Amino acid sequence: MTRADLIDGISRAVELKRKESEIIVESVFESIVKSLRAGDKIEIRGFGSFRTRQRKARTGRNPKTGVRVDVPAKKIPFFKPSKELKDIVNGLQASEPPTASPSVPPAPGGISA
Repeated sequence: MTRADLIDGISRAVELKRKESEIIVESVFESIVKSLRAGDKIEIRGFGSFRTRQRKARTGRNPKTGVRVDVPAKKIPFFKPSKELKDIVNGLQASEPPTASPSVPPAPGGISA
């Protein structure tokens, strides 16, 4: 899905003009970027959370020439999906527990070890 697809989908879903939907999408993205720049964590319940992680400075190498290069420390954006989103992507309903086959068959009488 592209940004344009997202804008079109919102426009159809809430019956807004495309330009109005574009303003909404851009505003949401700008708010997320502003918060991450400020070092804040963004949590969208049922979807996931955005935050930044600090990467340490390190010595890398140029793959073309093999020359060592100092890579400075930097912050990178990180997204962690919520459990509900993971379940939906994996075809489970948010309320149904994952089904796992037991490693030990149940003992007679319905009591498992």
